[in-house]
Amino acid sequence: MRKIAHIDMDAFYVSVEIRDNPELIGKPVAVGGKSDRRGVLSTCNYIARQYGVSSAMPTSIALKKCPDLIVVPGRMAVYKETSDVIRAIFERYTDIIEPLSLDEAYLDLTECPLHKGSATLIAQQIRMEIFRETGLTASAGIAPLKFIAKVASDLNKPNGQYTVTPDKVLEFLDTLSLRKIPGVGKVTSEKLSLLGFETCGDVRTSTEAFLVGHFGKYGRVLWNRCHGIDERAVQTTRIRKSVGVERTFENDVSELSQMILIMKQKLLPELERRATSYIESRGMNKLGVKVKFSDFQQTTKEQAANAISGDILEQLLIEAVKRGNGKPVRLLGVHVGLGDEPSTTTQLGFEF
Repeated sequence: MRKIAHIDMDAFYVSVEIRDNPELIGKPVAVGGKSDRRGVLSTCNYIARQYGVSSAMPTSIALKKCPDLIVVPGRMAVYKETSDVIRAIFERYTDIIEPLSLDEAYLDLTECPLHKGSATLIAQQIRMEIFRETGLTASAGIAPLKFIAKVASDLNKPNGQYTVTPDKVLEFLDTLSLRKIPGVGKVTSEKLSLLGFETCGDVRTSTEAFLVGHFGKYGRVLWNRCHGIDERAVQTTRIRKSVGVERTFENDVSELSQMILIMKQKLLPELERRATSYIESRGMNKLGVKVKFSDFQQTTKEQAANAISGDILEQLLIEAVKRGNGKPVRLLGVHVGLGDEPSTTTQLGFEF
């Protein structure tokens, strides 16, 4: 039985900015691009969220929701430096760490002997050390399963934690909204709701075959999650699955010919530059195009391929744009899917 903690920093980028500029304390603050250049927010603090502002929201819309919002540019070097300090704190307790981004990670605490092996107390101590050494708060979820640890870390944000012990897993899942499960997005959630499924407990009244019939391979994943099954170990090495390039236009683009030109002259050379070394070592299995329309709806079109081809990408772009029924395009992206590579996964050998 594993003891897994998911540690998630609270509004990480913007918290760093407020820490370094105390004049921002108590004000709605976000990190992101300028509103007059089609900027998008990376993150915002909890005061801003009370106005309906959220990550990935266009800056122009965020300012309409919260006119007093202070938007500051990102400082990735500072965030990376702070993240390194946090990573060093994690390493005092375990070397089985799976970073998900600069501000969150899974930790396997199964064999950590501190606090008589209590993962709950260990996580609490980690959060205290993060605050003492960086001035930032973190939240944590502790559970025997990865996905439950991730869900739990969000329950007492900010600056809190939540533990789900092994004997409470099914009870925890009974009333858990399916929207909380990683991988269940808006479309899947709506489809589940139409089928009468709102909670994990609802899914357990159905059959695995029914879920697979409606959701394919993900139906089996969903069935397992709702039954408290997640055998994934904390991986010390994460394998990159794709490489992509995308661009948000300062003004929406309506002409397909202009999109094709931008893709071939701007995006394609950058994709080749970024992806070449990965393809040489691992090969590739597909090409894809992502299109985001002026109403922020987006679509992706992919095709199996073993080499980057401008002609294939052009055809994929044409087909993707057709799905918009004439809507102007806000963002265009291209990507390659990488071949498989053996992963380095550590299998691990209980007071929660």
